[in-house]
Amino acid sequence: MDRWFLIFSTLFAVIAGVWGMISVHRGSRSPWTVSWMVAVLVCQLGFLSLRGQQRAACPLADFGEILVFLSWSLTLFYLLVGPAYRISLLGVFTAPVVMVFQAVALLPGILDSQPAKIVGGNPWHETHAATSVLGYGALALAAVAGVMFLVLDRQLKEQHLKSGLFRNLPPVRELLVSLERLLWLGGGLLTIGITAGFIMPHEGAALGHLLAAVSVWSAYALLLGVKSVRGLTGRRLSLLTVALFILSLGVFAFI
Repeated sequence: MDRWFLIFSTLFAVIAGVWGMISVHRGSRSPWTVSWMVAVLVCQLGFLSLRGQQRAACPLADFGEILVFLSWSLTLFYLLVGPAYRISLLGVFTAPVVMVFQAVALLPGILDSQPAKIVGGNPWHETHAATSVLGYGALALAAVAGVMFLVLDRQLKEQHLKSGLFRNLPPVRELLVSLERLLWLGGGLLTIGITAGFIMPHEGAALGHLLAAVSVWSAYALLLGVKSVRGLTGRRLSLLTVALFILSLGVFAFI
């Protein structure tokens, strides 16, 4: 039953992305993008709720669950940030990322077919896992906003000022404000997650994961520090945000 929630969530993400892109090419914004993404979120919650009951804990015990939790976090932050900053087109860029993450989770062997209950779980461990993945969701959305800025920048340089995509992209200022706030939000959540990681009891095998997480946190802290002290152009900030997120996905190799 839980897989059906995930299948429908992935299909809704496909519809949101395709419907949004068709509207953009026609030169208009689709008010349905947000609605489809709400449907994605509802199905994600259904999946995570069922898996949580089966695990008797936060469902982050296998790679597939981590991907779905990350997709849920990405969708949640989009619904909180996108419409609030009048950048609903962000959903057109977010939906394909959600689709890819969840499609990978649906591949055979990625999700445990018979999830076992987690016995003797530690609240610090769950805090570490949940807040870290939530932080990744915010950083993923920051990377999506960075891609949007780079697309807008390219459209301006090539003077494609009459294309449907250019007319529907949000103002540069709104994109950069949202991107920077998402970086701070993601960095804050990662800070909580890493702090909980140091507090929780852990074996030597978990040391590599913790060191990788600290490396990711340090890289984002450096980026935000340079942005605050010296400043960065929008293009450079966007490029670094996208590159850092792609590189930071390597931390999951240590899980």
